[in-house]
Amino acid sequence: MIESKAKEDLLHYLQAAREALLWKMEGLSEYDIRRPFTPTGTNLLGMVKHIAGVELGYFGDTFGRPFFDEPPLWYGEGAEPGADMWATADESREQIVGLYQQAWKHADTTIATLPLDAIGQVSWWPEERRETTLHHVLVRVIADTNRHAGHADIVRELIDGAVGLWKGKDNMPAGDEARWEDYRRRLERAAREAGRS
Repeated sequence: MIESKAKEDLLHYLQAAREALLWKMEGLSEYDIRRPFTPTGTNLLGMVKHIAGVELGYFGDTFGRPFFDEPPLWYGEGAEPGADMWATADESREQIVGLYQQAWKHADTTIATLPLDAIGQVSWWPEERRETTLHHVLVRVIADTNRHAGHADIVRELIDGAVGLWKGKDNMPAGDEARWEDYRRRLERAAREAGRS
């Protein structure tokens, strides 16, 4: 009973982060979901592709449940560094989102089937740390997915100003554009004053 409740709680937070990551792409053009916004190329669709690979690796390969019969070039050993962090022109939004949703199902089956103390082997970790538990992997993937959902929040705000914690709940103080511009000016003023100290 306790394990069941713990899994339910963990899955709730994982699913909320999954949905937030996808929601950040809603209503955007193909260009906007792919365009790099940082010097290291951070982009919305690439984050979804990356997290799909994360879930497939941690909840699949780690527990002897590989997803791919023949992995794509961007996944696993021998892949070009960063190949999982962006989508080629030939990889459609639908294809990557579909893969991510299949990864959820694959992961959720692993989580439902195994106890939280089930042992897995993470082949890409240093040998002395490869052995881990499903509980550890779940917490790690929740943290990673939320981290990227936070990146997606910022990227989406840079694209069109849209912000929010969840669809329909922005979790932001009320204010129009003028209020936010005034707020931003106050922050800039405080930063400049602190910088002169």
